[in-house]
Amino acid sequence: MQDEVEAQLTSQSNQNRLFNNRGRMVLVGVVLLLALGYLMFTAFPGSLRYYMTVEELLAQQQEMDGKRVRVVGTLLSDSFQRESGTTRASFVLTDGTQSLDATYSGILPDLFFNPHSEIVLEGAFGDGGVFQGDMVIVKCPSKYQALEKET
Repeated sequence: MQDEVEAQLTSQSNQNRLFNNRGRMVLVGVVLLLALGYLMFTAFPGSLRYYMTVEELLAQQQEMDGKRVRVVGTLLSDSFQRESGTTRASFVLTDGTQSLDATYSGILPDLFFNPHSEIVLEGAFGDGGVFQGDMVIVKCPSKYQALEKET
């Protein structure tokens, strides 16, 4: 009888130890998944930001005031102006239906001036409703088309 009781206690002890080990492994796995998810979310915050068209951004201008956003459009021809002696530029982005006054300080890539390139400008609205960009990404056109040369 005593041997049966000892066997049951030993069996229960082994089951508790097995459950404790299994429970610990599950807990460690959950903690690792949460930590990995947090690291991915904090490492790539810009990639989770949605691109808005000029028309969408202007329709939601009140809600977007002060918030960082990416807007996509093309450069309106002949709107580009650079302040002399600086890298500060002002220009107009368009999506074909609406236009957005924008500024950017920095060096711009050559494809910025290609009429077939899409420009992604990241920033926020500043004073006077002018969009102040602090990062520019230029999407290459799907087909490179030669610019017309003046003769």
